[in-house]
Amino acid sequence: MSRPVIDVRDLTVRYGAAVALDGVDLHVAPGELVALIGPNGAGKSTLVNTLSGIVKPAAGRVSVVGRLAHVPEGRQMFASLTVDDNLRLGAWRIRDRNTARIYELLPELVRVRNNRAGLLSGGQQQMVALGRALMSRPQVLVIDEMSLGLAPLVIAELASHLRMLNARDGLAVLLIEQNARLALELCSRAYVLEAGRVVAHGSSELIAASPAVAAAYLGGAP
Repeated sequence: MSRPVIDVRDLTVRYGAAVALDGVDLHVAPGELVALIGPNGAGKSTLVNTLSGIVKPAAGRVSVVGRLAHVPEGRQMFASLTVDDNLRLGAWRIRDRNTARIYELLPELVRVRNNRAGLLSGGQQQMVALGRALMSRPQVLVIDEMSLGLAPLVIAELASHLRMLNARDGLAVLLIEQNARLALELCSRAYVLEAGRVVAHGSSELIAASPAVAAAYLGGAP
């Protein structure tokens, strides 16, 4: 079995006296699409920020193999900069800052490449955030709330891009989502995080078939 690109063991994160993550185990294999679903306040973004080194664990172990890129919740554009400049910022740690391959991957951005990012639609901004992360040529991509505030057609387009990247380049993806239906359809395996603890994990089919998960996240019976 290949070494996981993300390997989280017994992870505990605290903010003062509050426990945000409590003994979390999670792994992502090379080339795997994995979902992490759960309600607001479950600790999903805390886990992302721990993987990115923004938050330090109180206990446990986090291992990331290869280059990890993070697509943050809310896109976090540099609003006054152009699309092209936003993309180049994703490559600040590597020498190759040629954005041509991103426009080949995301041709929707070509016509707005010289526009200020703050003037784009939410869907366009999410594509810029994805392209910016891909500029670093990562082996694993962590996406926090990809579908937030976006129309279904835009979400479907983004999901198609992720499937293509995974199939073509073997890019591993950890998708953090409140939209459980999207996450379970896109990813082969999933974790359910509630109140800082993993309460279920397994194949997406198994998770979707759980009556508790269906009632809480899928709007009814599986």
